[in-house]
Amino acid sequence: MEKRKIILNLCTSLDWFIEWPAWEYDWCFTDQDYWMTDFLASIDTIFFGRKSYELFIKEDNSLFSDKKFFVFSKSFQDENVKVISENIYDEVMKIVEYDWKDIWLFWWASLFNTLFDLKLIDELIISIHPIILWSGKLLFSDTWYRTGLKLLECKSFDSGLVQVKYSVEK
Repeated sequence: MEKRKIILNLCTSLDWFIEWPAWEYDWCFTDQDYWMTDFLASIDTIFFGRKSYELFIKEDNSLFSDKKFFVFSKSFQDENVKVISENIYDEVMKIVEYDWKDIWLFWWASLFNTLFDLKLIDELIISIHPIILWSGKLLFSDTWYRTGLKLLECKSFDSGLVQVKYSVEK
């Protein structure tokens, strides 16, 4: 059995911002599928930070109702979702061993950096939007070492969006 992959799949501006200071994401293109249908069929588990879960899922999870949710937070509590607050590496390794599909690391910079530093991220799918935001939260902001990547796919769309898929060398 092949190990489940943890995949970061998110949108970024050309200057690598993924979050505006007030959490606006209206700059993310939604005019096409951008491979999301195929991606969603390949995963059955989603890792969230507390804020991303509260902003996008808690109020309406109908879009992902067939997925398993895990929220990473030291303070969040919700009986409807599994919360991981400590022993992150060990807890994630247990989840990876389940005989399920791949795992989507949903948009959240600090959770990405934590899992990346623990060498738990297997792939990056980054949709680079043709916009410069000038401020917000950078995707690569807390990690200070070199990491090799191997290009798996690259596609450009008529909207100007470019999507790249890399495997992470560990």
